[in-house]
Parts: sequence; structure tokens; C-alpha cells
Amino acid sequence: MIRFLAIIVLLFAVNSCKLIKKKDEQKLPKAKNIILLVGDGMGVSQIYAAMSTASKPLNIEQFKYIGFHKTYSATHYITDSGAGGTALSTGIKTCNNCIATDTSGNSIKTILEYAKENELATGLVSTSSILHATPASFIAHVLSRNSYEEIALYFLRTDIDLFIGGGKKQFIQRKDSLNLIDSLIARNYLVADSIHQIPENYKGKLAILSAREHNPSYLKGRGDLLPEATEKAIQILSKNENGFFLMIEGSQIDWGGHDKDIDYVVSETIDFDKAIGKALEFAKKDGETLVIVTADHETGGLTLTDGDLKGKTIVANFSTDHHTGVMVPVFAFGPDAEDFIGIYENTKVFEKMMTAFQFKK
Repeated sequence: MIRFLAIIVLLFAVNSCKLIKKKDEQKLPKAKNIILLVGDGMGVSQIYAAMSTASKPLNIEQFKYIGFHKTYSATHYITDSGAGGTALSTGIKTCNNCIATDTSGNSIKTILEYAKENELATGLVSTSSILHATPASFIAHVLSRNSYEEIALYFLRTDIDLFIGGGKKQFIQRKDSLNLIDSLIARNYLVADSIHQIPENYKGKLAILSAREHNPSYLKGRGDLLPEATEKAIQILSKNENGFFLMIEGSQIDWGGHDKDIDYVVSETIDFDKAIGKALEFAKKDGETLVIVTADHETGGLTLTDGDLKGKTIVANFSTDHHTGVMVPVFAFGPDAEDFIGIYENTKVFEKMMTAFQFKK
């Protein structure tokens, strides 16, 4: 009897191993595309403030795989967007103000550059200047995030397929007298001021410089630039049969925190959520797209001290007009989304993207 039971247990264990192996083999395919959405300055309080006041549930509430990452930089407990963006784009913690370099100024290859090396289409979208710290961290390599004219040159050195954001000034009004708009046109970019100037079914390279410096806030008339730019970028980049990498930044959530302005924060977070909705809509139909939503840091030390969910109102306090050191959330959907569960360093976001793409360093 004991021998019989032992055989039954052994057979059960063998079959269980086979089932586990079969389950692993049925795991979702690796990502063909990655859409990384970065809400600059967006912590849990910013998200819940938007959830509490929005007229309908946010798109971000659809995510089932959620984690947190630690934001400190190589030099400071409180990171800036340069170091925060670099950690996400390169997998290396660096100094505050540094853009895709290590603390000694050595260039570090970014996920966008790996994608281009592997013949994927690449794109950047931002509600700030496209030369600002977060988008710059994916394409440029400079020791100071304020070196805007030098950062602009990297949009010619890197064969990026598409970029949408402000910053036109540093392309045309430069100390070196170069006209980078002419240089982009010579490299077969369609250069325009608005996505509404793009021909229908356009397939080529695209540079939309939508503002001389930064785009206005949502409250001051930016409109649906971010969700529309997100949709257009996906439409164009998805024509590449090898796949694409796209980074989208909701820049001004951060600025609302710096201003200690809850209406600014909430309007920008809800607008960013509309872009998330566009990414999720594509990913659900496509089946091969990994969507990641996170932040580089939290801004403002936002605390919600009271609220009325029926009345869609909140009472908010800010403890600072600067960044804070708290962990920020990560949301993931699509192939390998489950790998984003847990608590980890911000550098792990890069590593998880490299694994999802099956890229080798």
C-alpha cells in the first residue's frame, strides 16, 4: 500500500512538472513593440487625485501588473529628470543633470539606440521641448541637461524615425548659426509645426516641432496634442515590420507639482491618461506590444487630505515645490508584463525592456 501511494505521488509530481513546463511554453510571445509612457513627476497621489476627480474611470485602472521602482540617482537621494530618465533609458544610475552618460561623462547606449541597431522604428513624443531631460535621455549623451543646442544635434546623429514636441528654437536660432531644420529636410524628414499637417497614410520620417520652446499646459490651450501625437506616432511606427520603440512623456505633471497647483497636476495627469488609452487600444488589438507606464520621480510631495468622490473634489497639500525620494509606480500590459511586478531599482525597467525585446548588450 505504501509503495502504491509512493508511485501515485511520483506520477503526480511528474505530471505537475509537465503541466508547469507546458504552461511556461505557452507564455505570451516576446514583445515586437514597446511603448514606454513616462509621467514626469507622477506618483501614486497624482494618479489617485486624477482618479478621484475624473468624469470617468482612467485608462490606467485597466492594468493588472503593477510594481514600484526606487528613484534615487548615483549622486543624490532626490533624483532629477536627467538621472531618472537615464536610469530608465540605459539601466545605469548616474549623476543629477547627466543625460545618458555615466558619472565620468562616458556615453551609455540607450534602449532607443539598441532598438535602432536592431532595425526597429523609433520615436519620441513630449509635451515639453523634445530637448528636455526625459526625451533627451533616450537619444543624447551630454553632461548637462541644459545643453539644449548640443542635444538638438543628436537628432541628426541618431537615425530616429519620428519625434514630436517643442524646442524649435534650438534647431533654428543657434550660436553656431546652423539651421538644423534644413539638415533634417536633407535627411528626408517631413518637418512640420503640427501633426495636422501630416499627409494621411504618411510612411516616412517625421519631425514635428510644435512650439518654439515648450508646449502650453493643457489648461492654457494645448488641447489633445498628446493623445493625438501618441496615436499618430503609433500609426507611423507600426508600419515597420520589425517592430518599434516609442517613448511618450507627459512632461507637465511635474511642472504642476513644482507650482504646487493641484488643478495643473490633475489636468496634466488626465491628459496623460488619454495617451495611455491610445497605447492600450493599439496593444490590445496588436497582441505583440508591451505597454509600460511609469514616472522618473514624484514632484511636490502631494498629499490628499480630504475629498468627495461623488462631488469629484479633493483637498490637496504639497510638502515641497521640488522632487521627492518616494518610490513611483510601474504599470505594464502585454508580453512580459508580469515581469514588472515587485519592487526594484529604476534601472531594472531598462533591463526588463531589453529582455522583452530579446536584445543583447
